[in-house]
Amino acid sequence: MGILKEVLFEIKPNGKDKRIAKFVKDLQKRVNKQKIKAKVVIGGSFAKNTFLKDNYDIDIFVKFDKKYTNLSKLLEKCLNGLNYEKIHGSRDYFQINNDFKFEIVPVLNIKKPEDAVNVTDMSPLHVDWVKKNGKRFRDDIILLKQFCKGIGVYGAESYIKGFSGHVVDILVIYHGGFIEVLKKALKWKDKEVIDYYDYHKGKVMWNMNKSKLNSPLIVVDPILPSRNAAAALSDEKLKLFVNSAKKFLKKPSKEFFVVKKFDAGKFKGLVLEFESMNGKKDVVGAKILKSFEFILKGLEEFKVIDSGWEWSETKGKMWFKVRNNEISEEFERIGPIVSMNDAVKKFKLKHKKTYVKSGKVCVMIKRKFNSVDDKIKFLIKDKYVLERVKVIKYNQWDGIGSIG
Repeated sequence: MGILKEVLFEIKPNGKDKRIAKFVKDLQKRVNKQKIKAKVVIGGSFAKNTFLKDNYDIDIFVKFDKKYTNLSKLLEKCLNGLNYEKIHGSRDYFQINNDFKFEIVPVLNIKKPEDAVNVTDMSPLHVDWVKKNGKRFRDDIILLKQFCKGIGVYGAESYIKGFSGHVVDILVIYHGGFIEVLKKALKWKDKEVIDYYDYHKGKVMWNMNKSKLNSPLIVVDPILPSRNAAAALSDEKLKLFVNSAKKFLKKPSKEFFVVKKFDAGKFKGLVLEFESMNGKKDVVGAKILKSFEFILKGLEEFKVIDSGWEWSETKGKMWFKVRNNEISEEFERIGPIVSMNDAVKKFKLKHKKTYVKSGKVCVMIKRKFNSVDDKIKFLIKDKYVLERVKVIKYNQWDGIGSIG
């Protein structure tokens, strides 16, 4: 397909930047100076050679000998004197931003997944698996990754709930190419199982822990078969992927590979600007998502027909388009049927001026807000929102949240 060649030309890098190899070499010298037995290697898509052009986020693994404990503390000693940020997690890791954004992750140097102490210890094994099985699918992986980015389903973080890079790798290798994944996606059933080595022999729903089977797609991790690599995937993101695959196969277009940026100037609706809290990206993103969902629910009575949010570094936007900018000042609340004496009594004690309609006791309730403009100003002052974003703005009103 000619269009895919054009896309690849635009997104496929010409080669690896020499500055990355230099960073790895310098970090290895620091490790050696501390007399620590550990090997510094490039990880992620750079190691698999499936990274995208202008991608400046690079994973670096520091693989410690299995005799060591408290790997984060040992690694931090090696970074002494560098301008780094410590990111807290199940095992602390570090970020250094210069020409690139280096994410430096301490792991145990293991050969078998059962030797892992932390889930990150298996990351280099995932890299090795893709390098072994996916060499001829490099371009297809790059295409599927960019396709997922373009339609907004890339990333397994809790605030995205999409396809991780690892799942993209597995799908392409399992189905045999980018177009093949799109075609197969149209036939996926609910709880479709992708099991590369057929480890579970069709019995994954019985073999795997129930808590790992909540996702609509089950992708058995070829490195650790007890793990569902797609556990973070939501129904919404899978549905979006399948619908986009159907549209692309029917009418291929480069637009599917273009990441869409929200244009506030062209949007006819409500736009909020916010600044995020500080902290681990996944945690901060989850807080923003909860704030967005709270506001979205608060606007339900105005009939929301379009909404979304985007966020980069510390700033972002939320947007909402409603069918009705104003609604009636009162709404009807329908209560119990007249024969439910106790329920009717309680309803009448709570509400005055009730009436009977179609055999049920009803009452008209005065709304606190009947203008969407007033309602959104009220919602962004709520403690629930201000505990999750640092600053949120709409028109002339500024909301300043807690910084804890």
